[in-house]
Amino acid sequence: MVVVEPSLVLERRLLREHALLIALDEVGRGALAGPVAVGATVVDAAAARRRVPHGLRDSKLVPEKRRPEVAERAGAWAPASAVGWAASTEIDEIGIMRALGLAASRAITAACGEVWDASAALVILDGNHDYVSAVHPAPLTVRSIIKADRDCASVAAASVLAKVARDALMVELSGEYPDYQWERNKGYASPEHREAIRRGGLTRHHRSSWAIMDAPTLF
Repeated sequence: MVVVEPSLVLERRLLREHALLIALDEVGRGALAGPVAVGATVVDAAAARRRVPHGLRDSKLVPEKRRPEVAERAGAWAPASAVGWAASTEIDEIGIMRALGLAASRAITAACGEVWDASAALVILDGNHDYVSAVHPAPLTVRSIIKADRDCASVAAASVLAKVARDALMVELSGEYPDYQWERNKGYASPEHREAIRRGGLTRHHRSSWAIMDAPTLF
């Protein structure tokens, strides 16, 4: 498999037209249990002139043991960053796509704080669907980019930050429900996870509105 190095080529070009970029990527969309998380990184012209953090890739391409150190470098490189969450109960109530938007909106708000103006930024997110504009309380300028987590360093940084944060949460939750082995499967549909559901049923962290027993095994 050819690994594409993420770069800042697109970010530098977009920053000629926009004062600020906010990069987004999501983690946990297809899990059976736990929240969905969206990472946000704020990038300005000064950050775009710096080198891409060493080892930065889309989170799926970074070995699990190395992700925390890569996330630390990514967080130090970005002028601001945050992870936004939508709980499993919110996913059940409003659906996964709107929950993604809610998590993304929370990530943008947390990353910008009182310092950065999201209305002056271009929001770039991985994929082909803008899931944040309909949920965020103020107008945003959003561009969806397929494979942005592979090609754009800012989105790769958001991906790694969200992945590390969500994995850590699932490891913590596994202490409450050890039979489901979330420390290993992170809430996704591994055979062991599905067998634990058959034996013990759903926990309060499962997405109970989903047809969980029909979900494909991902591990």
